[in-house]
Amino acid sequence: MRTLLIKIYQKLYDAYGPRHWWPGETPFEVLVGAILTQNTSWRNVEKAIQHLKDKGVLNAEGIHQLRKSQLAPLIRSSGYYRIKAERLKAFVNFLFENYDGNINRMRREKLETLRKKLLQIKGIGPETADSILLYGLKRPIFVVDAYTKRILSRHGMISEKASYGEIQRLFMNHLSVDERLFNEYHALLVHLGKTLCKKVPRCDICPLSKLKGFKESRIQGVKHKSKKHSNP
Repeated sequence: MRTLLIKIYQKLYDAYGPRHWWPGETPFEVLVGAILTQNTSWRNVEKAIQHLKDKGVLNAEGIHQLRKSQLAPLIRSSGYYRIKAERLKAFVNFLFENYDGNINRMRREKLETLRKKLLQIKGIGPETADSILLYGLKRPIFVVDAYTKRILSRHGMISEKASYGEIQRLFMNHLSVDERLFNEYHALLVHLGKTLCKKVPRCDICPLSKLKGFKESRIQGVKHKSKKHSNP
């Protein structure tokens, strides 16, 4: 499995090159983006982030001082903006209550401990928590999203019903625990999912289409149905 995962990574890297993800001028901006990108496009998130920048509040202290009623209009473009304002405030409150608003202090927390704490914040699920850890704090944990599940399940590597944890362990148990590798790998899968492995896939031009062993691969202990190119 390790060999196959490395081959998949290399094929995607050769085809698309480094993705330079996650975009952001500061770690805090990346953390905000990880929360705002839930259920929306990155273009909409960029607009919201720019509004926060224009108001001079794209920092922990700035958002901490804002009321939710003041924050929500600034992030309207991200969709579900009242809910996201509540989630963003909850995260920033957590940051101040546990680390005096200091991201570097939060980064020094043990990975497993910090992840458990993040998952206790209202509105922060596994994908968002892991995006915060990997992209914002440069901690080595693999992020799983819908694109990852779609690509792997279509080729029989995982069950269509595989849990977030099962998919994450596939990568973390078979690859070197490397923040830069996890960052680039996930970004490449997202790019493939957005461009070719859509609901109607373009398998004819997919860089993985001729990868030997990919279609026949199986994960030990995970039952699945081999439905090549079925919708997720």
